[in-house]
Amino acid sequence: MNAHHNITLVLGGTGKTGRRVAQRLQASGHPLRIGSRTGQPPFDWQNQDTWGPALRNVKAVYMTYYPDLAIPGAVESVKAFTALAVASGVQHLVLLSGRGEEEAQRAEKVVQASGVDWTILRCSWFAQNFDENYLVDAVRSGEVVLPAGDVGEPFVDADDIADAAFAALTEGGHAGQLYELTGPRLLTFAEAIKEIATATGRNMRYVQVTPAQYSAAMAEQGVPDEFAWLIDYLFTTVLDGRNACLTDGVQRALGRSPRDFGDYARAAAASGVWDVPKPQENEAVANV
Repeated sequence: MNAHHNITLVLGGTGKTGRRVAQRLQASGHPLRIGSRTGQPPFDWQNQDTWGPALRNVKAVYMTYYPDLAIPGAVESVKAFTALAVASGVQHLVLLSGRGEEEAQRAEKVVQASGVDWTILRCSWFAQNFDENYLVDAVRSGEVVLPAGDVGEPFVDADDIADAAFAALTEGGHAGQLYELTGPRLLTFAEAIKEIATATGRNMRYVQVTPAQYSAAMAEQGVPDEFAWLIDYLFTTVLDGRNACLTDGVQRALGRSPRDFGDYARAAAASGVWDVPKPQENEAVANV
């Protein structure tokens, strides 16, 4: 097959997992296309006119839905995109899904019923939420305020997810597999912050608030409604204990154990992402 007809489309190719999947494909010499609003051609889940051009000559798709499959309307979009992808000649769909999310599981069924090869990556909470985007500023400040109590979460490393996606996209044996990906142990959010504090050598505090208090704080900060709804849903529904168990998904997909949260925290701390910026010297004093 001509390489131009063997392209892998990576939706969300600039995001946490998509960026990592794209890096792996590029490093291994696989033809790829980044599916994002800034891609060439651009891709936007909210604009179906962008889907066809992005799917041209594509053989496989890594599917991530922004901001989350739990968002109302996501399943309908996945259904429409999947139908177009199959009609365009796509042969393998690899879907990033979420543990404990009913809407996400509905989207999984859409992909499973597509008539082409599929692989589902059903993931727990990303460890990288602490150092990329969502919680990085709170961790850097030394105080993390969240509406999460004593429920354990098996935080999964985004690199494990990317490794599993890359394997599914480039190796045989993964079609028709649902891999539920978790880390190797359960941690509460307070325990996760304690591990980050140990890794950084800094004092950090975890503060638990009620969901109502957290929602009010998001409203005061001007968080868009759909994101505020999603965060509330994740903390009040998905983190209700339903996911407080470990799986062997990483072992099944990759033949190795998942990366531990402590290893993630030490590597992130060593990168300097949580360092507190040092105050600049007063120019007037410096010039005296």
